[in-house]
Amino acid sequence: MSSMISEGIQVSVETFYQPDYSNPLQSEFMFAYRITLENHNAFPVKLHRRSWHIFDSNGSYREVEGEGVVGVQPVINPGESYQYVSGCNLRTEMGKMKGEYQMENLHSKRFFNVSIPEFEMIVPLKYN
Repeated sequence: MSSMISEGIQVSVETFYQPDYSNPLQSEFMFAYRITLENHNAFPVKLHRRSWHIFDSNGSYREVEGEGVVGVQPVINPGESYQYVSGCNLRTEMGKMKGEYQMENLHSKRFFNVSIPEFEMIVPLKYN
């Protein structure tokens, strides 16, 4: 698990290889990731946007960005957490992702960025 705190928001990531949705013969490797966001601030925050940097072990790179996460823009109150699961497809058996969320302090209306720690996605057989 990868975890980091920035701007008072703790972001923790767990990854899971999805063999039933992968096709290694076609160079298609599917991974799921579970993200937990914990608000350690004294004010509520709203997640507006996300931006990802995705690296495949063959050297390819892509960026993905958009509004919210899994179709929602959650509000996280002080001391509370929000969790969601999403996925990423790779063309190789190993890769990594990192990124950031754009959030808003709902008291001051100030926008700020929260770092998403880099995490690896590796097909389990590669560990041997």
